[in-house]
Amino acid sequence: MAHHEHDHDFHIPGNSLWSPLSCIGVGLLAFGLIAYLHAASFGMPQLVGTVMMLNGAAITLFGAGKWMYDLVMESRERGFDKKVEVLDIANRYGMLFFIVSEIMFFAAFFAAYFFLRSHAFVWPPENIFTLDIALPTINTLLLLTSGATITIAHHALMDNDMLKAKNYTFLTFTIGFVFLGMQMLEYSHALFDMDSGVYGATFYMLTGFHGFHVLVGSLMLVAVWKRMNNGDFSPQQHFYFEATAWYWHFVDVVWLGLYLTVYLM
Repeated sequence: MAHHEHDHDFHIPGNSLWSPLSCIGVGLLAFGLIAYLHAASFGMPQLVGTVMMLNGAAITLFGAGKWMYDLVMESRERGFDKKVEVLDIANRYGMLFFIVSEIMFFAAFFAAYFFLRSHAFVWPPENIFTLDIALPTINTLLLLTSGATITIAHHALMDNDMLKAKNYTFLTFTIGFVFLGMQMLEYSHALFDMDSGVYGATFYMLTGFHGFHVLVGSLMLVAVWKRMNNGDFSPQQHFYFEATAWYWHFVDVVWLGLYLTVYLM
C-alpha cells in the first residue's frame, strides 16, 4: 500500500507476505494432490496427501484473503472519486489476459471431448445412460437470466442507482448458487462417474470445472455486493465490479458451449 506522495500514476506496491504465502499454499495443495493420487508409488499412505492438501488449501485461502484485503484497503486509500487511467488500463489488460488463459483452459477440454467423440464408434458409449436434458435446460435459462441481471446491475451502478445495483447483484449471485444446487441434483441422478471410461471423465471434467468457476464467480459477486454496501464503488471507479461481470459473462458463454455439445449434441 502506498503511504507517500508520488509524481506518477503508477502504483508501486510495498512489501507483502501474502502473495508468496499464497503461492506456497497452492504449491502444497498441488503436491498434496499428487501424493494422494500416487501414494502407492511413493510408498506412503494417502493420509499424507490429504493432510498436505488440507494445509495447502488453508494457507491459500488465508494468504489470498489477506492479499485481497490489502488490495481493498489500497483502493479505499486512493479513493473512488476519479479514475487513474494508467492503473485502469493495467487492470483491464490483466483481467483480459486472465480470461484468455481461462479460454485456453476450457479449449483444451473441449478439444479432448471432440477428439474422443470423433474417434469413438458409438458416442456416448453403449454402457452409458446419459442424463435427462431437463435440469441442464433449466440451468441454461438460469445462467442466461443471471447474465441479464448483472448487466442491469452494471447500468444501475453507472447511473449511480446503488440500491438497484445492489439488488440485482444480490439476485445474480443467488442465481449462481441455485445453479450449483441444480448441478448437484443432476449429479445425484447420474448413473455413471469419472471412472466410467472416457465419456465419464470428460463429462465431469468439463461440467465440474465449469461448476467450480460458477462457485468462484458467485463468491466474487458476494464480495462485490459487500463492497457496494460499504460504499466502495462510484460511477467513475468500479473496475472490480466490471472485472467480475466480465468473468460472469465468460462463465455464461462456456456453459452455452457445454449445453450445446455435451447435452444437445
